Amino acid sequence: MCGIVGYIGEKNTVQVLFEGLKRLEYRGYDSAGIAVMHRGEILTEKASGKLVNLEAQLPHLPLDAQIGIGHTRWATHGAPTKENAHPHHAGNVTIIHNGIIENYNELKTALQKDGVKFNSETDSEVIAHLLSQELLKDRPFEEALHHILEQLRGAFALGILHRSDPETIYVVKHGSPLAIGLGEGENYFASDATALVGHAKTAIYLKDGEWARIQKDQVHCYDFTGNPVEPELT
Repeated sequence: MCGIVGYIGEKNTVQVLFEGLKRLEYRGYDSAGIAVMHRGEILTEKASGKLVNLEAQLPHLPLDAQIGIGHTRWATHGAPTKENAHPHHAGNVTIIHNGIIENYNELKTALQKDGVKFNSETDSEVIAHLLSQELLKDRPFEEALHHILEQLRGAFALGILHRSDPETIYVVKHGSPLAIGLGEGENYFASDATALVGHAKTAIYLKDGEWARIQKDQVHCYDFTGNPVEPELT
């Protein structure tokens, strides 16, 4: 299982994400990465091996970033290399993924026939490209998201950054765990509540077939058809 974390708020985002990944080390991993959104750009650092290798690259990321996502990967599709490490980019979209996309080969083949170029051997990169291609059709983000969710088979917990929406993290749950931690003027998410300890006292555990829009001061949850869902607070 991979570890995923996300944060939006006024703390040192890079440090919050890295500390969250360290708390998830017990899940096992062989590469890691962090992406933050800053001044309209998404900046990423990735490394194979242990987190100490990623830590050496963190000074390249802006200290004042206020939104970001992080990932520790246990290789399934593709070798444990920097290229296969998450986050993955496509167009204006950056994603992290915990789980396995069972029909990724079918989806990848169709995308390649349309001229899409892949930078990794992972099943996860397919998600980023599917979403990016839908957005190129001038679909609203939420409509594009719903459309790709209909195509995915398997288990997935997703964290998504969209460059045109710099104040929102999108998260999706289907078959893989995902918890949202609620703070004051800041919010978090992770694949395990262990990463939220000390940051949030209240959590939302998304159910299968739900996604959420996370901003600094609010979280809104929906089902895969776009209907609002009243979350249960724990």
